[in-house]
Amino acid sequence: MGQASIEDLLNDKSRKQMKSLKNIGKNISELKPGEKAEGFYMIKNFEVKKTTNGKQYIDIELVDKTGGINAKIWEYTDEKEKIVKDSSIVKVRGEVLEWNGSKQFKINKIRAKITSDPVEISELVPSAPIKQEEMLKSVNSYIAKIKDAEIKLLVGNIVSKYKNKLYYYPAAKKNHHSYMGGLLYHTLRMLQSGEKLCQVYGFLKTDYIYAGVILHDICKINEMDSDKYGIVSDYTMEGKLLGHIIQGVKEIEIEGEKIGLSREKSIVLQHMILSHHYEPEFGSPKKPMTPEAELLHFLDIIDTRMFDFERALEGTEPGQFTEKIRLLDNRNLYNTTE
Repeated sequence: MGQASIEDLLNDKSRKQMKSLKNIGKNISELKPGEKAEGFYMIKNFEVKKTTNGKQYIDIELVDKTGGINAKIWEYTDEKEKIVKDSSIVKVRGEVLEWNGSKQFKINKIRAKITSDPVEISELVPSAPIKQEEMLKSVNSYIAKIKDAEIKLLVGNIVSKYKNKLYYYPAAKKNHHSYMGGLLYHTLRMLQSGEKLCQVYGFLKTDYIYAGVILHDICKINEMDSDKYGIVSDYTMEGKLLGHIIQGVKEIEIEGEKIGLSREKSIVLQHMILSHHYEPEFGSPKKPMTPEAELLHFLDIIDTRMFDFERALEGTEPGQFTEKIRLLDNRNLYNTTE
């Protein structure tokens, strides 16, 4: 079969995608210290800072579908700050360095994306590996498994209330599941893990596990300002003054009163939200006092840690170690060969 025949099999959309991928440059996960790099990336956030001698520079977090990298523009100008401030997508050229065990992009040249550039924001936005519609459908299937009519109604009402934002909200501004649909993905994986552990520990009340998992972080929607691509610009006033835990407790109390949720069920669910960070320094004034609350905390920790491990190992060849992972106590992780 000739070349022309092969191209005939490709539709216009596929050809455009192939051309786009060719011109975007390397994925962030493919960048290696010591090499020069050029490509289109999305700006997640930035800050103008000063060195110890008072010289201004721009600190940037660049992202694409494969991950993120810290970048620096050491030669500050007002024009460069305007480009960074006004652009969602930029084309950068520079060098990949290693600093304190982590990759860093030293940007030598930067410009905003122009209309003729063969890249769209949808091609770069980091997102959950499962479609949002499928994830929400799965979460709703767990709500359907809740046997207690009051708890089922409460959880269903709250999920319906935030349904539109659940499609794109991340689970955090930085760190774990901080991408489009990350909150749903984090919730779903915790539900799947919780379901399995409830089969092992038969004395656990699955209604509370499912409800607690679904509601434990849902008020992050009120804690952060996110655009439709899951990029958080800042924390809201409520987020800064109250946080998602207190707002989550209030949500259960207010929505519970509307449906006549019994006092004990309301307090037990509020306690699960209140205690799921386990320690006062992490935002929980009470430690878990029910087995369901205890399990909720560890389901949260397990999924967060496994996310960090998975992301760290994605760009690491078998038989090699990662760079130091700050979120995992600066450990160098090893990718096994078999």
